[in-house]
Amino acid sequence: MRISVSSDMDEPVARALVNELRERGHTVSAYGALDPGSDAQWAVCSEAAAREVADGKADQAVVCCWTGTGASIAANKVPGIRAALCTDAYTADGARRWNDANVLALSLRLTSEPLLKEILDAWFAGSASEDTDDQENVAYVRRLDRR
Repeated sequence: MRISVSSDMDEPVARALVNELRERGHTVSAYGALDPGSDAQWAVCSEAAAREVADGKADQAVVCCWTGTGASIAANKVPGIRAALCTDAYTADGARRWNDANVLALSLRLTSEPLLKEILDAWFAGSASEDTDDQENVAYVRRLDRR
């Protein structure tokens, strides 16, 4: 899978994220502080990673900032993106299942390396729900992009 990753700071958990994704066999495109010379502002690098998903150049993205909030807000401004800020595996599973989220947002402050692996396990194991109500909600959110 092609995964775009952004971080506004070169933190150990951000580097661990890139390494973990590569160890899992994913192709990683890095933005922000993870790409020397790239603009590391959270809004800029999060938008760049999310845009790769929206443009079909990446299958999913993981965006990071200190709290994860700014990264998720910036990513969600890109049409077609459903970014979810996940601080635990249960939330990551739900984001994939009920929201068909295509961008994972993480907090550099709250995410330890063991927790990172749990979140990634749940994220990649999850898939969109086939429940009609869940699918209708995701379809409604997609229509919001066109308003």
